[in-house]
Amino acid sequence: MEFELTPASTLASWILLGIAGALLAATLLFAWFAWSASHLSVEVTRDALQLCVPLYGRTIPLSHLDLAHALVTDIDPASRVQPTLRTNGIGLPGYRVGWFKLANGTKALLAVTSERQVLYVPTTEGYALLLSLKRPERALAQLRAPTSA
Repeated sequence: MEFELTPASTLASWILLGIAGALLAATLLFAWFAWSASHLSVEVTRDALQLCVPLYGRTIPLSHLDLAHALVTDIDPASRVQPTLRTNGIGLPGYRVGWFKLANGTKALLAVTSERQVLYVPTTEGYALLLSLKRPERALAQLRAPTSA
């Protein structure tokens, strides 16, 4: 003899739909992170540096950059600009974006990929930028040009 169970409440159905929606949203968010990881950029304009990275992008006036102390350097375990602690960001092998502490104690906004050579730019705002660029020397020269454009 077979007996039929009473149906689940509508609350249970709504909870399951909510969980499914949250999973779909998380999947889309991570897909966007994966896509944006290969579409990072830095743009230097006449009066600002625009960092185009997911969640941490911003426009920084050139007047806030300490270009006298900016340099192109390698990040390796012995480097003073080696990221040591992630405070708010994404830290995956070959992809670090967000706020980190550096070995020299400086707070830094990173957009670092698998490149070992990075552009280190301190700011007058109490943090530094650490950027993986294809041609960091050229970017530094552009930043230091009397009228960047």
